[in-house]
Order: sequence, then C-alpha cells, then structure tokens
Amino acid sequence: MKIIWSPLAITRIDEIADYISSDSPQAARKWVDDIFQKVERLEDFPSSGRVVPELDRKDIREIFYGHYRIIYRTTSDEISILTIRHQKQLLPITEIKNK
Repeated sequence: MKIIWSPLAITRIDEIADYISSDSPQAARKWVDDIFQKVERLEDFPSSGRVVPELDRKDIREIFYGHYRIIYRTTSDEISILTIRHQKQLLPITEIKNK
C-alpha cells in the first residue's frame, strides 16, 4: 500500500518537532524519525489502528506514538495520513471529516 502524507500532517510534524527542539534538537530529530517508522508499518497492517471514536468510521483510524495520535484514512490501495494530534488536544473534526 502507498502512504500519502497530507500537508496538514506534515505541518503538524514540523510544529511538534519545533516544540521538542526548543529543549533538545537531537530528541526532535529522533521523534520525527520514529513517527515515520511507526507509520511505515501501516503498509503491511493498514487496519491495525483503532477506529477514531469521534467519527466511528471504519476507514478513518488512528495509531499512537507516545502521547500523539496519528490519524489516517484507508482505501483499497492507499493510506492517507490526515493529521497528528497530542492526546490531550481536542480533535477538530473539520480536519478529518471531509477528507
């Protein structure tokens, strides 16, 4: 399966990495590398994430890395990474509902 990153998901990675980098640039680089590795596993196991409770749609799922939710949509031939949010943040449904 092909993995496609939305512009919003890339922006979120940049924002989070910038925040982490203020304490430790090395930790920020590791965090980014680890997120991409975590997402790569979806190529083999696209249904491994749970259904996003706010939506209850089988095609929109999430996996977790640390305190972050990686929210993605599956189709028959691709995985679209929609957004990344901290678990304590509210998930704006507008970020993912119409994708």
